[in-house]
Amino acid sequence: MAYIDISASAEMMPDQNQVSSFLKRYQQAETVKDHWKDKFEEAYEYCLPQRESFYDETPGERRTDKIFDETAVVGVQEFASRLQAGIVPTFARWADFQAGSEIPEDQRNSVNEQLDSITNYVFEILQNSNFNQEIHESFMDLAIGTGILLVEEGDAINPIKFSAIPLPRVSLLSGPDNRIDTVFRTRYVEASEIKILYPKAKLPENFDVVSMNNNNKKFKVIEGIYKLYDKPNKERYKRCVVIDELKAMILEEYYDGEGSNPFLVFRWNKASGEVYGRGPVFNAISAIKTCNLTIELILENAQMNISGVYTFEDDGVINPENISLVPGSLIPVAPGSRGLQPINGAGNFDVAQLVLNDMRANIKKALYMETLGRPEGTPMTATEVSERMADLSRQIGSSFGRLQSELIYPLLRRIIRILSKQGRIDIPKINGREVKVVARSPLAKAQHLQDVADVNRFNQIIAGTFGPQMINLIINQNETARYIAEKMNLPEKLIRDESEQQALVEQVKQMQQAPQASGNDNGMG
Repeated sequence: MAYIDISASAEMMPDQNQVSSFLKRYQQAETVKDHWKDKFEEAYEYCLPQRESFYDETPGERRTDKIFDETAVVGVQEFASRLQAGIVPTFARWADFQAGSEIPEDQRNSVNEQLDSITNYVFEILQNSNFNQEIHESFMDLAIGTGILLVEEGDAINPIKFSAIPLPRVSLLSGPDNRIDTVFRTRYVEASEIKILYPKAKLPENFDVVSMNNNNKKFKVIEGIYKLYDKPNKERYKRCVVIDELKAMILEEYYDGEGSNPFLVFRWNKASGEVYGRGPVFNAISAIKTCNLTIELILENAQMNISGVYTFEDDGVINPENISLVPGSLIPVAPGSRGLQPINGAGNFDVAQLVLNDMRANIKKALYMETLGRPEGTPMTATEVSERMADLSRQIGSSFGRLQSELIYPLLRRIIRILSKQGRIDIPKINGREVKVVARSPLAKAQHLQDVADVNRFNQIIAGTFGPQMINLIINQNETARYIAEKMNLPEKLIRDESEQQALVEQVKQMQQAPQASGNDNGMG
């Protein structure tokens, strides 16, 4: 695995053709995104009103005018929390580095012991970083369809820095293999901040004059990274940063090797040929809008019932502009006039609750809320927790597989790259062969526990059919124990190796033979 960062030198400053090509590609990504803006904005307005808008708005602008029912807003928060607890739980080791199948079997145990300590260190770094906060924000965006997580090299105190990038700031393109291979990020920054954000940036000669003439102006900075296909079977990316107003490229870098792309883009689900993902909110958007409209109509009907609508005879005495319906008010009427007469409401919203209950149930189902009912009373047992995760795993099976390939594996490869570059870890290699990443999250464990249950059920069938004495004859106890330990994610150091097991067997034999030898000596005496 090569770790190479090649920064552009002063003699290699990009020409205008490169800038034009870069901006043309950026406009292409923006055109693709424009087809999705209205759909995304609608979903954000109803489910994530606190998130940044896809359109220009004033900071702090009120964005909750369309929300009359909070089911979807709360549901997205709970969806993100459940997903985090199921895939990347806080303060838990949700993945392992293990020796790959190509590593010789006689060396796997020693390699796995080394990798076990490396895994502990990696997750110690993760738990001390801002990963848990940022991944939760990305999972909320994932409820709409697409999440973006930026993983950058940090400092001596925090080796890795994570940032959840809002979808409105990002434009995407897919490559020939239908995977995301181009990420553009748009930022508006002041002139004094550009060198802080991009220390290696080479600013144009006239930039100081331009920035002075545009005091406090924020420049539109476009950062893009895309995959290069000039070298087959090798990951290679190019990163460029352009100031849009000046049409100047201030940074150009090449990244080689696995985990070199700092942007992780992961999708919940997608249709063939589409770039952006479709989240569970898309499936429930009709029910979400219906709930909000129903609540709005109920409130309007309630207001009419409380305030009332009245008629009056236009007798020249009553002036409706001067009437105030407050306690203690006196309203003059002409002799013989009936005064104000209330109108009964035309709508009966008793059936509204039926509609709301159905719609709210559909929203909760789409967002995987309370799949087995909300736990009440005594705390959940380990079996109940396992069963809930197994049920969630069955429901999101395809999306879980996509998240493994688009988030978990690239994330761990990126972390390995950064920590190896900093000299904090040294991944062992056997004849140049690398290790594999094994998911150990609660959702993955749900499948593993099903495998353990299959082993137990097989043992019960054998014992019931042929008798318990046949189990030892048919089953290899040592290999079965190792299989169960692996499925239950027990640390490698807790399992005795074959030499230790053999020594223990010999020790037991000697202990059994000692009383027999003592009895024989007494008999001879």
